[in-house]
Amino acid sequence: MKDFKGHLNLFKDKLTNKEPFSFARFSDGELFILKNLELRLADNYYQLDQKITPNLNYYPEDHKHWIPNKHEFYRQRLMDAFKHKQHNYFVGLSCRCCVGQADFDLQLNWRGEDDEFLTWSNLFVNSNYPLFMSEILPLFNSYKVVYIVNENADLTNLPFKVEKDFRVGYNCIINNYNMIEEIKNWINENNIEGYLFLFSASSLSNMMIHQLYSMNNKNTYLDIGTTLNKLMGMKGTRDYLENGPTLYQTCIW
Repeated sequence: MKDFKGHLNLFKDKLTNKEPFSFARFSDGELFILKNLELRLADNYYQLDQKITPNLNYYPEDHKHWIPNKHEFYRQRLMDAFKHKQHNYFVGLSCRCCVGQADFDLQLNWRGEDDEFLTWSNLFVNSNYPLFMSEILPLFNSYKVVYIVNENADLTNLPFKVEKDFRVGYNCIINNYNMIEEIKNWINENNIEGYLFLFSASSLSNMMIHQLYSMNNKNTYLDIGTTLNKLMGMKGTRDYLENGPTLYQTCIW
């Protein structure tokens, strides 16, 4: 049985030893897209299929709108990223304690089987978040860091230096997909190896990590989601960032 803290320590060891790997997180939003359900996050609500639920935590940085059929190309690229198998290519699933047994089993069916490179999408958050901030974040200082992040993020107060940043905007999974080729070209033209790439770019992060790691597995690629939002002055909030109940939740496999 996989261990929530144990997998965080596995990543910590790889970062400490400068062993290249990648981590793509498939949270509930990605799960909805893969299930081909309409998904819309707006100012004060989210829409899943025809159901609209009030939520006061969604700010412009969070806005997205996924439309089935119209955006099928991007769903296929997301599924490619989910199914991809390669040494040290870690895929984070939405775990059964968060989305239920049926959706957890559905994800395993898409992958074909459980394996050593499957982990939690929540690995850096919930009860692991304090450990991420105290034990993982300091390791970023030993790398040259590239950050793919929202255009509104302020990087000046981060506790590590960002060598280069690429900025995404509204509904980036659709509007910024071409940035993948831009980053590929930058890596190839500058012979980038041994760098740490961080991603806070919604579902686009998954597709980027898949395609970049497939092309060049001599860098480390991590989807860190919203973990650094408060340090970057981002308005979007998450329960674990506000000392909410999920901060004390240890996810199970």
